[in-house]
Amino acid sequence: MYKSIIRKTLFKFDPEDVHHFTFSMLKTFFKFPFSDNISKHLFQVNDKKLERKLFGLTFKNPIGLAAGFDKNAELFDEFNNFGFGFVEIGTVTPKSQPGNPKKRIFRLIDDEAIINRMGFNNDGVKVVTERLRKRKSDIIIGGNIGKNKVTLNKNAVDDYIICFNELFDVVDYFVVNVSSPNTPNLRELQDKKPLTNLLNTLQAENKTKAKQKPILLKIAPDLTNEQLLDIIDIVKITKIAGVVATNTTILREELKSEKQNETGGLSGKPLTNRSTEVIRFLSEKSNKAFPIIGVGGIHSAEDAKEKLAAGADLIQLYTGFIYEGPGLVKRINKAL
Repeated sequence: MYKSIIRKTLFKFDPEDVHHFTFSMLKTFFKFPFSDNISKHLFQVNDKKLERKLFGLTFKNPIGLAAGFDKNAELFDEFNNFGFGFVEIGTVTPKSQPGNPKKRIFRLIDDEAIINRMGFNNDGVKVVTERLRKRKSDIIIGGNIGKNKVTLNKNAVDDYIICFNELFDVVDYFVVNVSSPNTPNLRELQDKKPLTNLLNTLQAENKTKAKQKPILLKIAPDLTNEQLLDIIDIVKITKIAGVVATNTTILREELKSEKQNETGGLSGKPLTNRSTEVIRFLSEKSNKAFPIIGVGGIHSAEDAKEKLAAGADLIQLYTGFIYEGPGLVKRINKAL
């Protein structure tokens, strides 16, 4: 029903408009009595065998909603009802910002992919924090943090510290995003020296807290093997909790859709193999020294199993959730 009717209808309209429309409809639906029970009955799979214990947290299942979908923390409780084990909000920046000019999301239907150049549009960390204070469910929340567009790279650490401190009491783990292709010069922070400095500074701030929170790093799929070895070294030096692999790609290989040359980050099926390669490389070369959250091109239970077999401990959905619908979460959990 989702692919034949709902998706077919929604895909006739602008992707960003559809996103806002869908959020509005979900907010309305979940105001009705029994809506929680209905969605849980349809989509949740509850089984102790699905539990994963990582960096001091217990995930009821290994499937998360990737950052960027509920970036402003508007529906995190509701996504719990769709069967997710965790939700990553953000990317959040210290100050609100509109992001890049529209139109900035493009469907590549023939490739089952999306190109976006959103540019960290978000309501700002203070607004997001207040929404998270109203959490009703036991869903695990990750806080994906970044820098404002106007902040120079030499001052970027300050932005990450602001977001870290504001969100500290309302999220369960953090993800440092230096890998989005849509904020000018952001990926330069992936270089070994600035990245080590950023993570060490965040870890130092973390140690001032009564109870520390796990900090993970989200990396691009476009890194070379040498750069990936640097990432392994950086994780060891900074003692962060793990890696999220991977963000969107700037590469355009063997695509069919006419919109393939739009600038921005590409996600979806074309990213499936590369993200799995990165996961496997990090897992094997580090001798599974740290947890990995695998994300990129998961459109089926088989895709999810491949990510886990390659070395991922948890997985996240984004584009696959859009193309396959909420039933994908249940199908993966049942397969696992």
